[in-house]
This record gives sequence, C-alpha cells and structure tokens, in this order.
Amino acid sequence: MLFQVGGQGSRPTFFEMSAAQQLPSSLRAALTYSIGVLALRRPFLHKVLDYEDEFFAALTLILETHSLRTTDASFAESLYGLRRRAVNIQMKKEDLRLETGNRIQHSGIRRRQKLLSVVFLVVLPYLKSKLHSIYNKEREAALQASLWGNVNESFDEIENLGDVGTSFASTSGLDTDLSVRTRFRKRMHKVVATCYPWLHAGSEGLAFAYQLLYLLDATGFYSPGLHALGLQVCRATGQELMDTSSRISKIRSNERERLRGPPWLKAVQGVLLTCGYAVLDYAQTGLIAAVFGFKMMEWWYQSAEERMLAPTVYPPPPPPPPPKVAKEGIPLPADRTLCPLCSQKRANPSAITVSGFVFCYACVFKYVSQYNRCPVTLVPASVDHIRRLFHDL
Repeated sequence: MLFQVGGQGSRPTFFEMSAAQQLPSSLRAALTYSIGVLALRRPFLHKVLDYEDEFFAALTLILETHSLRTTDASFAESLYGLRRRAVNIQMKKEDLRLETGNRIQHSGIRRRQKLLSVVFLVVLPYLKSKLHSIYNKEREAALQASLWGNVNESFDEIENLGDVGTSFASTSGLDTDLSVRTRFRKRMHKVVATCYPWLHAGSEGLAFAYQLLYLLDATGFYSPGLHALGLQVCRATGQELMDTSSRISKIRSNERERLRGPPWLKAVQGVLLTCGYAVLDYAQTGLIAAVFGFKMMEWWYQSAEERMLAPTVYPPPPPPPPPKVAKEGIPLPADRTLCPLCSQKRANPSAITVSGFVFCYACVFKYVSQYNRCPVTLVPASVDHIRRLFHDL
C-alpha cells in the first residue's frame, strides 16, 4: 500500500486527523447558527454575534486547556481517541557496521508543550480570523471605491469643513490625536490587506504539503504546528482510555485538597468546584451533540434546497420553419451548390441573415446594394446582413 487507509497500529489515518482538524470549524458554525436562531427571540444575543471571534476563542481556550490537562490531547483529538506524544529522536551507533540509525521514542508532553499547544490551537486561529476580517473589509472598501469613489472620505471632508469655524479652537489637540490614530490604523489595515494573501497562501500551502507527506507516510507530523512543537498524534491504547477517568478524578480531588479557609468556605468552594466540573462535562457533551445535530440539519436542508433550486430541464425548442420563396423572387436552382443569381458555382459563398440563403458574395452584395432586399424571399435587407461563410476552407 502506498498510504495507510486501515485502522491498525498506533498511527492515526489521514481521515482521522482530517476529521479532528475540521471539528472546531464545524463546532463554530453550529454555535453561530444556534445563537443566530436564538437571537431572533432574544435580541441581546446579537452582542455575542458582534464579538463572535472573542467568544469562540474564550470557549476554545477553556475546552483546549481542560482537554490538554486531563487527556494530553486537544478537544477534537480526545473525541477521536487520539493523544499527543513528544518525539525524542535518539542516534544509535552500531559498532560493527559503523552506521547510524534513528530511533524515535514517544513520551508524555511537557508543560511548555501544553502551553504552546494552546497558543497554536487558540491564539493563532483567533489572530488569523481577525486578519481575515480586516482583509475582507479592506477588499470591500477598495471595491466600493473603484465603483463609486471614496464617498465616505468626501462626506467627512464636507463635515470637517462645516465644523472648522465652530470647534477648531476647542478640539484641535483631540482631533490631532484622533487623526494620528486613524491614519495609523488605516496604514496597518492596508499593510494587512497587502500581506495577508501571501501569508495565507504560504500557510495553506505548507499545511497541504505536510498533509500530503503524512498521507504518503513520508512524515509522522500532520501539520507544521505539530512539527514545531515536536509532537506526534497517536492512538490511545485501551489502558490509557481507562486511566483517563481516574486521572481526571485524581486531578479534581487534588484541587479540592488545595482549598484553604474555614470549613464553611471550603464547603462552598467545593460545591462551586463540583458545579463547575459538572457544567464543563455537560458543555462538552452538548457541544458534541450540537456539532452532529448541525451537520445533520445542514445535510438535510441542503439536499432539500438543492432539489428545490435545481433548474428544470426543458427539451430544446424546435427549429424555425424554413423561409418561403416569394413568387416574384428569383427561383432556386435544382443544384444547391449553384448561386441563384448567376447560376454558377458559388464563389466566396455568403448568406443573408434575414433569410439564410447562400449566394456568391459579389452577386448578393451588388443585388442588395441596388434593391435592399433578399433576392429569393424579397425580405428587406441591407449589406450589413451579409455574412461570409468559411465552410469550404
């Protein structure tokens, strides 16, 4: 086999890694859709949609931190039974053959790698989303300026000219600060609009190269982020899956033991801590259900919309009837290769678009220039209706 498609061994398949990578985007789409539907009845939820990037970044920060702390995997990877392992490459020398070989060993991830994993899983996607939104705004502004001109700036200039005589003395310092900030922000947005396509293309191309090499079993790193962190994703063994629950309970019991204060305060803190863990567990289950429910609804409504919006295929219309030969027109010869005007074989065949009959170019041009009509059907025509035919070339 050229690449792995089965489910054997500790190395995850390409499809498992791809599904785990696409799960956060599906989760975000499901949450955005759900909040958008609820906002129709609860308008205050529109504030959440206004800060969609920040809200989703905070949610993923909680989920990823908890998942890396308890399972040594991201939230999506833990759902697929995957774990992150640190890669230690050791050089082994053979005394007899004097050859070197690489031996890769996996170990648990360190605290520094967990923190950097949070950066790659939460911070970088958040920054990418903000840069993408800035790029879209600048692109729309440039398109609007190319079509309608810079209308906003012209209005601002008119307003500023009208307010010069009234508020220049009192707000000159504030306007200067605001203008400096505005110009700096515009310059930064222009820099983002110029550099973002190249950065996006480079990152996507590098990610595609890693995925292709992983598919061909040429590398053990699925993404450049995992390679930079020195981490590989492996399947969790049965014992590791069984130890996960005991590890979570041990971490939570240790946190309860760290509570300090009077007994009543410890009791209140313990209740709050238990409620927080319960909410986190239910939130994880609810998010999983939301993702699968959203994908089911998307498939259901998308198939229904495709059936409704599919264009109706009608049979082609029948060809128009052939033009009728006028009684006073020139009769058609029996041999269709002859010109009706000169009764000779057609030279430079040309057709009249109003009737479709073919003549010699010199004959039909002279006739139409003189009579302004078709020689056969007597339909009004001009020299502009003559078309040269090149089927004989």
